[in-house]
Amino acid sequence: MDALYSILTLQALVMAALVTLLAGMVKGMVGFAMPMIMISGMSLFLPPEIALAALIVPTFITNGMQALRQGTKAALQAMGRFKLYLGCGLVFLVISAQLVRVVPSETLYLMIGLPVTGFALLNLSGWKPRLPARAHWVEATIGSFAGFVGGLSGVWGPPTVMFLTALDLPKQEHVRAQGVIYALGAVALFGAHIQSGVMRAETLPLSLAMVVPAFIGMLIGQRINDRIDQTAFRRATLLVLFLAGLNLVRRGLF
Repeated sequence: MDALYSILTLQALVMAALVTLLAGMVKGMVGFAMPMIMISGMSLFLPPEIALAALIVPTFITNGMQALRQGTKAALQAMGRFKLYLGCGLVFLVISAQLVRVVPSETLYLMIGLPVTGFALLNLSGWKPRLPARAHWVEATIGSFAGFVGGLSGVWGPPTVMFLTALDLPKQEHVRAQGVIYALGAVALFGAHIQSGVMRAETLPLSLAMVVPAFIGMLIGQRINDRIDQTAFRRATLLVLFLAGLNLVRRGLF
């Protein structure tokens, strides 16, 4: 507890927990957006580096829950199907994590926010892109980009959701694939940011403390997910993606 109070006040800790609870609910419902909501919300009252550290452990735990919800066999099948995406993403994540103190955050937010907002807006207007099941070069390109921005910001969900949405996967498979991709990415993120200095003795207790609100929010969100159909799930996913993209663009510009 003393370690927590050394980097933030009690009020900031409560606010961080509330942000994490909301992030967990959204993630449980549509499968992503926890890092975006956490880093966007917490950066309003915490330094970005502390906000980034706070999301690492709860992101890993909730992604494991998501990946294994239909069992280990289903998770392993998803891992095998998207091994190219995972491999490219992990390589670029480890490389870019070392640049976290060099690349301007505004540039990073615009790099993620502009294409994500455009993709979501076009989809919400009725345009539905389709990718063949084995578009290897697309998978490798988007996986590399997701890993690069994920290592810098902890946010690799939007490019991943764009890719999986374009594949038009069924709801359960879509959410499970996200969980597998994000869980493995979270392991790499943890290791990479031990190297970068973001995750250290002062910030680890905060990240551990955020596991409880993230877990509770995740359970609430999963119950909502179980009650909506494929069409509602797709629209909810795109709406969250659109709002997240707008927020990233706002942060990049202002």
